[in-house]
Amino acid sequence: MASVGIFSFPAVEGAVPESKLHVAAAQDEVPAIRDLLSKGAAIDAKDDGGRTPLLVATHANKIHAARALIEAGADVNAKDRINDSPYLYAGAHGYLDILKMTLVHGADLRSTNRYGGTALIPAAERGHVETVRVLIEAGVHVDHINNLGWTALLEAIILGNGTDRHRHIVDLLVKANADVNLGDREGVTPLQHARARGYKEIEKILMMAGAR
Repeated sequence: MASVGIFSFPAVEGAVPESKLHVAAAQDEVPAIRDLLSKGAAIDAKDDGGRTPLLVATHANKIHAARALIEAGADVNAKDRINDSPYLYAGAHGYLDILKMTLVHGADLRSTNRYGGTALIPAAERGHVETVRVLIEAGVHVDHINNLGWTALLEAIILGNGTDRHRHIVDLLVKANADVNLGDREGVTPLQHARARGYKEIEKILMMAGAR
């Protein structure tokens, strides 16, 4: 066991010297985080996977740890080996509290994940309605196209399930002026995808917005 002041943490196999901070972040131990930082622990040190303590806290949705690290100056855009950052991960997984903190502290809205997508695209796919709303309001480009050739609107339809959450997301994207006629690589439009899947309510939203 590794100990930090009165706190004890399990050893992390193959970890970098600053791994105590990663463990404290994962366990939401704010006093330990502050103690380690006061003693000179590198706030953005990366573990074997390229994850900073803030990204570790974000993975576990540890809001208090994330706040302590962000307020201490942790980089909300620092990426790991698979191109995730605290901002991108929080957006993709609908971790609203952490996402909002990253947005206030310099999140790069143009940054992309390993699929070439912005935070908005996986949020739309996974049905995170409020996350989509927050990202739209923050100014994320609604028509960004990822490596698959899909926009957030296309992913909400193609990879969504047509339920109320995805219908609401389609409505939010349409109201944010997403291009309803921007098709995939084969030229198949959002409306055509919705029809093929029998998503009647989504089809109505798209047609009201001039989709073809």
